Order: sequence, then structure tokens, then C-alpha cells
Amino acid sequence: MGLFNTRKNKRFNYTPRHFDDKGQGNPFEIKHKFDEYRKTVGSNGLKTRWVNAMDDLKGPQDKEANRRILIIVAILLLLFLFVIDFDLSIFFA
Repeated sequence: MGLFNTRKNKRFNYTPRHFDDKGQGNPFEIKHKFDEYRKTVGSNGLKTRWVNAMDDLKGPQDKEANRRILIIVAILLLLFLFVIDFDLSIFFA
């Protein structure tokens, strides 16, 4: 009975029951769903990552979605101000 000895983890040779290796890679690899579509995942240099992130950010914009988000934020802000009983008359003469 070793007081200072730690237990060793057991190792098993586990293979998944329904795994077919048809170019899918390792079944135990944890990978994000959209990694293959992003440019910033595999690059090494800091400047390269920064430039790729800025290119992804400046991608095609959906103006209707942006407008909808601004409307939702404005409604939530007005609701918050109403709940805390903020006096809006200070903004008007």
C-alpha cells in the first residue's frame, strides 16, 4: 500500500464500432465545424493572422441584418431605460 504512489491510468485499444476510415480522418480529433472555411485557422505568423482576420471581417455585409440588429438593440435599450425609470425629458427642450 503505497501512500505516495499514484495510480496509473488504464489504457485500452478502443476502435469505434461504426467508424469507416474513408478519408474522414481521425474520429477522435476535435475540430470546429467551420475550420475548413476560415483562413485564420492554419496560419502561423501574427501579421498573417491579423490580415486574414481583417479580410474575413470586411467580407460581404448583409445590410438588412445589420438594420434588424440595430432596431432590436434600440428597443431593448428603451425597455431597459423604462424599467429603471429613466427620465427621457432631459434630452428634449
